Amino acid sequence: MALTLQVNGRARTVEADAETPLLYALRNDLGLVGTRYGCGLGMCGTCTVIIDGKPVQSCDVPVSAAVGKNITTVEALAAGDDLHPLQRAFIAEQAAQCGYCASGILMAAKALLDVNRNPTDTDIRKALERNLCRCGTHGRILRAIKRAAEEMRKA
Repeated sequence: MALTLQVNGRARTVEADAETPLLYALRNDLGLVGTRYGCGLGMCGTCTVIIDGKPVQSCDVPVSAAVGKNITTVEALAAGDDLHPLQRAFIAEQAAQCGYCASGILMAAKALLDVNRNPTDTDIRKALERNLCRCGTHGRILRAIKRAAEEMRKA
């Protein structure tokens, strides 16, 4: 069935069964491979996207449930060569080691900073509680998000 999604500010049509995970439509049909497959159970956060301002695990959302909603993927963070403050901060703080979880963490952090430009460590930890990182760069991730928040407050 043809389903029209609003992805990164554009209407995009996919041919998919209504129960197909949104993750598969984004990656396989639309070529947005920055959203990654992790556990497939909505438990690791690797596939986090923002839907109507809220971070959600796209492996756990049927594509039909996303119709009519605004979906933002990690590909929308940068504007050409102009990186989002979160991306610049992750690079500066060397917050991503292997990088596999980074797109999900970036999206969860963006959803937080969109509503709270002055988050505490507790706010950040709560925002990232559904995102797993096995590389152990948690301290760097916290610093990067705080750094990005500071840059965004100044802008």
